[in-house]
Amino acid sequence: MSRYLCLDDFEAAAKSRLPHPLFTYISSAAETSSSLRDNRDVFGKWGFVPRVLRGVSGRSISCDLLGKTYDAPFGIAPMGISALMAYDGDHALTRAAASHNIPMVLSGSSLTPMEAVHEANPDSWFQAYLPGEDDKILALVDRVKRTGFKTLVLTVDTAVLANRENNLRAGFSTPLRLTPKTLWQFATHPRWVLGTFARTLMTKGMPHFENSYATRGAPIMARNVMRDFGRKDHLNWDHLRLIRDHWQGKLIVKGVLAAADVREVAKVGCDAVVLSNHGGRQLDGAVSPMRVLPNAVSVAGNMPVMVDGGFRRGTDILKALALGAAFVFVGRPFLYAAVVDGERGVSQAVEILKSELHRDLGLLGKTTLSEIEADILMTH
Repeated sequence: MSRYLCLDDFEAAAKSRLPHPLFTYISSAAETSSSLRDNRDVFGKWGFVPRVLRGVSGRSISCDLLGKTYDAPFGIAPMGISALMAYDGDHALTRAAASHNIPMVLSGSSLTPMEAVHEANPDSWFQAYLPGEDDKILALVDRVKRTGFKTLVLTVDTAVLANRENNLRAGFSTPLRLTPKTLWQFATHPRWVLGTFARTLMTKGMPHFENSYATRGAPIMARNVMRDFGRKDHLNWDHLRLIRDHWQGKLIVKGVLAAADVREVAKVGCDAVVLSNHGGRQLDGAVSPMRVLPNAVSVAGNMPVMVDGGFRRGTDILKALALGAAFVFVGRPFLYAAVVDGERGVSQAVEILKSELHRDLGLLGKTTLSEIEADILMTH
């Protein structure tokens, strides 16, 4: 594992281990991938202005968020069908998060029952994709409540299915269908077939979409079964208020970019917001969350503003914190790490990012994250 020196190193290794359709599902974005590129390019907009001779030997990267102290200012973003990519992938992600005292968000498109993930890590969060149908909303929220989750994340940027033409070209769909193309890809990647797919079938049976609704969903592989995406285009502010009234735990809204929407989320009484363009996987051309972060913070009041999208380095995270973000979420790199070496791979990826933050904080002349303010940045 010593050859993995930064988060990007896990991507190259995962690409060689995964069948092409599966790697494409993780790595690709909608249409021309312009939002995906902007999520990385935007960090070049700012440079650092460090201070020196500050005495930085007692540095700490711990972070307070929503009444809890975490060991770092980042968490693991929700990622669907992780257990198809890495053996027992949801558990690998959540156990690594628990061991490092950072939050992990279980995706509503996951293949592991939420009850099992919560048992493994009671501090994990649950992320839901909900339709604009009161009965389905309340049924899923009640299940999340019974399971014991304390934090619910509602993703709101999926009202319409995105144009994932890159997935289709690669032969990927959900449920996954066996075609000559996919069979060839599987045959040429025996490590994944034996170590992940066949092992899953033997130990856990055919994976299903377990957490989309209150009841079990479609299997991950089928000839004719279609996933039920519900009436997501009906979801509106009234449904958010319904959830807020029904859910007594922490409620976070993810997938917001407009400052006006951030203001409305705060008015509803939600506990936090995550600025996100869904990793570039929904509306192609949607701006990077970093571009709207200062405006969002200015209208959020006391509500924490979190952000995701393209974070790969400790310096990326510090730039977000300097612009007012309360916390950052990282997705794809941790899933690549799970593909490479399960929980150990994720744990190493977390350690790499924590080490970068600790180093960068000292090089900036700071000892705590609370000292990170906009004056450390200069626009190019």
